[in-house]
Amino acid sequence: MIDIEYAWSALGGDPALLPRVSTVVREGALQGRLPARELARACVGACALAAAELGARRAGLPEVPWVRVDDGAVATSFVSERHLLVDGRAPVTFAPLSRFWRTADGWVRTHANYPHHRARLLDALGVPEDVTAVGAALAERSSLEVEETVYAAGGLAVALRTPQQWAAHEQGAAVAGRPLIERERLDSAPARVLTPAGPASPPLLPAAGLRVLDLTRVIAGPVATRTLALLGADVLRVDAPRLPELPDQHADTGFGKRSATLDLGADPRAFEELLGAADVVVTGYRPGALDRFGLSAQSLAERRPGVVVAQLSAWGGYGPWGTRRGFDSLVQVATGIAAVEGSMEEPGALPAQALDHGTGYLLAAAVLRALTEQSYEGGSRVVRPALARTARWLMEGGGAGGVEGSPHEGPGPWLAEADSGLGRLRYALSPVSFEGGPADWARPPGPWGADAPRWS
Repeated sequence: MIDIEYAWSALGGDPALLPRVSTVVREGALQGRLPARELARACVGACALAAAELGARRAGLPEVPWVRVDDGAVATSFVSERHLLVDGRAPVTFAPLSRFWRTADGWVRTHANYPHHRARLLDALGVPEDVTAVGAALAERSSLEVEETVYAAGGLAVALRTPQQWAAHEQGAAVAGRPLIERERLDSAPARVLTPAGPASPPLLPAAGLRVLDLTRVIAGPVATRTLALLGADVLRVDAPRLPELPDQHADTGFGKRSATLDLGADPRAFEELLGAADVVVTGYRPGALDRFGLSAQSLAERRPGVVVAQLSAWGGYGPWGTRRGFDSLVQVATGIAAVEGSMEEPGALPAQALDHGTGYLLAAAVLRALTEQSYEGGSRVVRPALARTARWLMEGGGAGGVEGSPHEGPGPWLAEADSGLGRLRYALSPVSFEGGPADWARPPGPWGADAPRWS
């Protein structure tokens, strides 16, 4: 079932808290053949309930605050990149070479938004940066040949599959055998001592005073850390200087955070200083990519006992694709979502990058629940969601449905504006809402990499 009960159970939450959640259902929100609206609602609801639970624990409240999930706010936030305006300019979301392409026997989808991925795609195909040339090269090859050739070159291309083909694939089978969120206690570190959550006056900030080291890129990871920032965490995003972020993507997901660059190989001491004061470390690079810097969950826990490590991946850190890069659009194609939303003759897509956004809220929820559990039981923790596992949950949910409710009449009530170092921003508000909680971020995003790599 695509509902908050399933997500909350996967997070280890107390089912007795579920009646604290109410939903405003809006027909027309995130419409598609698959229940993207129900998935989005469940992920956001679980995140908001985890936030309310931690907030109550820290503030010593007799009851967990009421949680309200509004389909309108959820739908608006799940396409936040489409609502963003920077000084009135709409963002660029996909590059010309990031799209579906016909092959000799079907379709592939490529992802080439970043310059290094674009260069590897072109090198693998042996063509110049020209849409016509790329299309001609792909039309001569089979989908699986393109998938393997491009991945071998370090690029990103995935063959269109049916749900049945993905279920029979070795990676699909591996994903099917895993929980929605992998959760593990790593050691016997002492129980976390939680001080009151922020100031005595509203809003209630469950993550106030907690330091989150954000080593994520693209959408899912930054959505998770953006949510933790909303809830009061001191979030410092750290990127490699050689991998600049896409400006519009940074603007959309950078609310509440500071942004710094740091070469982990050249300056390991600076990272160790950051780790030494971090409560949470969130990583979003492909599994194993950061292990050479000592960033495996076990290594982090050994150096910083009591840390919560959140590791996000596209395909899961196991199986034959366990070390592959991936993005929401590619996971939709591999798992059969694109075939269901369209067909094998004309593939489609979800009404939002719901795997990214949904998994991002699940990741934030898992971190919040880990912090709550630590306050009772101690122990360093690691949580691991994967886009492909979220995709399986969506596919298991069958067709779209829902109870009759108010119509979804547009994003107006869930948009806001603010001045920033990037210009005047129009942006989507967070859908994470609970009684007494924050309504907006304390700070807008600033320029990418403009902050020092140290805690404030």
